[in-house]
Amino acid sequence: MSPTSETAEGGRRLVIVESPAKAKTIKGYLGPGYVVEASVGHIRDLPSGAAEVPEKYTGEVRRLGVDVEHDFQPIYVVNADKKAQVRKLKELLAESDELFLATDEDREGEAIAWHLQEVLKPKVPVHRMVFHEITKDAIRAAVANPRELNQRMVDAQETRRILDRLYGYEVSPVLWKKVMPKLSAGRVQSVATRLVVERERERVAFRSAEYWDLTGTFSTSPGDAGAALAGGGSGEPSSLVARLATVDGRRVAQGRDFGADGRLKSSQVLHLDETNARALAAALAETSFAVRSVESKPYRRSPYAPFRTTTLQQEASRKLGFGAKATMQVAQKLYENGFITYMRTDSTILSDTAVAAARAQVTQLYGADYLPEKPRVYAGKVKNAQEAHEAIRPSGDRFRTPAETGLTGEQFRLYELIWKRTVASQMKDATGDSVTVKIGGVSSDGRDAEFTASGKTITFHGFMKAYVEGADDPNAELDDRERRLPQVTQGDPLSAREMTADGHATKPPARYTEATLVKELEEREIGRPSTYASIIGTILDRGYVFKKGTALVPSFLSFAVVNLLETHFGRLVDYDFTARMEDDLDRIARGEAQSVPWLRRFYFGEGGQDDGAGAADAGNGDGDHLGGLKELVTDLGAIDAREISSFPVGNGIVLRVGRYGPYVERGEKETEGHQRADVPDDLAPDELTVEHAEELLAKPSGDFELGTDPVSGHQIVAKDGRYGPYVTEILPEGTPKTGKNAVKPRTASLFKSMALDTVTLDEALRLMSLPRVVGTDAEGVEITAQNGRYGPYLKKGTDSRSLTEEEQLFTITLEEALAIYAQPKQRGRAAAKPPLKELGVDPVSEKPVVVKDGRFGPYVTDGETNATLRTADSVETITPERGFELLAEKRAKGPAKKTAKKATAKKATAKKTAAKKTTAKKTTAAKKTTAGTTATKATATKATAAKKTAAAAKKSADGPE
Repeated sequence: MSPTSETAEGGRRLVIVESPAKAKTIKGYLGPGYVVEASVGHIRDLPSGAAEVPEKYTGEVRRLGVDVEHDFQPIYVVNADKKAQVRKLKELLAESDELFLATDEDREGEAIAWHLQEVLKPKVPVHRMVFHEITKDAIRAAVANPRELNQRMVDAQETRRILDRLYGYEVSPVLWKKVMPKLSAGRVQSVATRLVVERERERVAFRSAEYWDLTGTFSTSPGDAGAALAGGGSGEPSSLVARLATVDGRRVAQGRDFGADGRLKSSQVLHLDETNARALAAALAETSFAVRSVESKPYRRSPYAPFRTTTLQQEASRKLGFGAKATMQVAQKLYENGFITYMRTDSTILSDTAVAAARAQVTQLYGADYLPEKPRVYAGKVKNAQEAHEAIRPSGDRFRTPAETGLTGEQFRLYELIWKRTVASQMKDATGDSVTVKIGGVSSDGRDAEFTASGKTITFHGFMKAYVEGADDPNAELDDRERRLPQVTQGDPLSAREMTADGHATKPPARYTEATLVKELEEREIGRPSTYASIIGTILDRGYVFKKGTALVPSFLSFAVVNLLETHFGRLVDYDFTARMEDDLDRIARGEAQSVPWLRRFYFGEGGQDDGAGAADAGNGDGDHLGGLKELVTDLGAIDAREISSFPVGNGIVLRVGRYGPYVERGEKETEGHQRADVPDDLAPDELTVEHAEELLAKPSGDFELGTDPVSGHQIVAKDGRYGPYVTEILPEGTPKTGKNAVKPRTASLFKSMALDTVTLDEALRLMSLPRVVGTDAEGVEITAQNGRYGPYLKKGTDSRSLTEEEQLFTITLEEALAIYAQPKQRGRAAAKPPLKELGVDPVSEKPVVVKDGRFGPYVTDGETNATLRTADSVETITPERGFELLAEKRAKGPAKKTAKKATAKKATAKKTAAKKTTAKKTTAAKKTTAGTTATKATATKATAAKKTAAAAKKSADGPE
């Protein structure tokens, strides 16, 4: 029975989904008797601070938002920005005969549905409507086959939420006290940060090793090098390139044979240096070589499984340059508009309908030869995967080709990626042959040298016709690359056309990218794959990690935070412990464990409040892996704040993380020979060598006393600030710094032509004399010369004009200024600056991307989309890939929403206007509303300070996982 005919018989139905976009799409598939409205995400959550907690709760409950003494009862409040939407939903529900809760079918969606039911308190029948794709058939089937709310999923989500709140609100304050205010800790975010920090530690400790080997180019046509190069005209190669493998039976050392300390792991291998390698190459120049063996094996490569959340994020990063967050934003749009199935899934399973659609397209697009006899089935690799979901695939029972979708930009490219992967997953294996050829000869000094060459020939491309997976290593060879070797047999003579000695150096382990960090977290079974994008976003936003190109680089701040957590809360950032917690949470979801006893053990220790055993060793000791969080965060006396934020560099230099950023220091403060210098925020920790630290300390720093201002008598000093060098005056002791009578010292930035250690008192006084009054125009309006953030300029009322040189601030005359103002003001692109850097063609817009200098700093643009460079980016170091990624993220966010000013006043005006036009009854209701609003304002005024504190705590401590 169709929804439309059901409606005719059953009255009006209210369907609630999460997003307006999803509501709009679904509305088109249901009849006129259905009202589809969005909750706009969660409508209710734990309070963001004490000010939001009802007055009846006191003490720890107000601080945590969770009553730990009474079975960890959560205190839920309707979000302030959702109250209007809740009122709207209640009004719609009052006019409805049935309620369908159609939120996503994962734990988060189930929890949103439960909260809606709890808040709306429906008196009509309630149905849980679930679907994993937004198509007409899927939506109608979901309406016809609703289910009950899954309370186990709700409990599991609630347990995670409470766990994350306890972790964040208990551990984050420790970071505030011992490292820096407003920091945050999280169950998964802290572990993810530790992974990035550990990789950087490996890079810092790494010592490069140099090694050499030989590369020989061998020809099967000894008499004709030209024919060898041309392949003899037969189409088959007649030369091959082989690398030296052994000398007198000893394997020649390669990069894998060296440890992180730069030393050989085994003495059994031969380490060639430059001298020996070049000597061996010379000794082999006239050697006669022959093929010693040819080993051929069949090659077979099976297609990759359809996408799940993490593999989509990884592949979109490799192939499209998307960050995890941008990938999920684009995928969300594709899902909500009915192009793909649900994008948060751990499953690689395809429904029978999807398998049939994929197989039909294989036959249609590639022919029956590429279709296997039986459908391919992919087993789930993710532990505790929610197998009720399907893999990410094109929606519907017939897949639209990318050209048929009408999509453009990022959405087109991501859909195309998903479509190709899905179709390829139901195609035949690629087959061929792999060959290894060993070539030997004896050098003029009697040494036996053996070279090895390997080749691969693909005789049937199979699924590779549709799709080939990318690689995290930019030097790695992709699966569809062939290496064809000439046809040779054992004993065939070969001539060495060229013998080259090649030098190499071992490289430190590569930093994580978003793709490889997602892969690492999943392999370690840490957190839920659906949360990885938000977790990576969190550690980037909070300054624990920044990007250089696509690499994730830990800040020095993250070193201090991870050092504290490892030393004093070791278990909380232990990889195995975090994975075991994830297992426990999944057991709760399956009904195999109970939530409250588990939370009691995590928070209070093995036996909870009633057990006298305590949890003294819960930080790093053995025993119950849940430990006891409360006791861990109670005694902080053993934590030395200076020690956990200090890291030796060498030569008596120490890197310290202070409240205002990192700095290097030698010696003790206020002692002879003490040196200190700020460290740039964007300096990667592995780049802070002893030599670099010495350079920073050698730079002029501290206060340079320039002399006394003859007019004021104040001392004038030059300083190096975080935003550049400047001069300022020292005000006498007792000068009020706050309040109505506060006095601010005169301050001025140095010109670009000035240096901190050479600026004079006269120059400083001259700088601090700015702005300078140049004169007045004919109407008596004053013209001043000023030095601003973007350079020197003239100002007349609200009209500003740029000057070309800083010196003009002191030399420009009134006549010259009036001449400038007599010219029409250049607007728009009339005075466009040339680009600072060219990055190439954007793969999405297919337009050239450049870096430009804007009013608020440098930014990348393709002429359509602009994206400001982040703190860690610079014009000099930004790569094309990073530029494309910034543009992709900006496009995924969509246009910025304009914030309406004086929203409260506008709303009040709107209410009054509406009241005038309506009946007396509605006017009365409006008055009641106004009265309620006034009362709310009064309460809010009293709680302002508490709300500000709460907001800071919410932002710092209550991030995702």
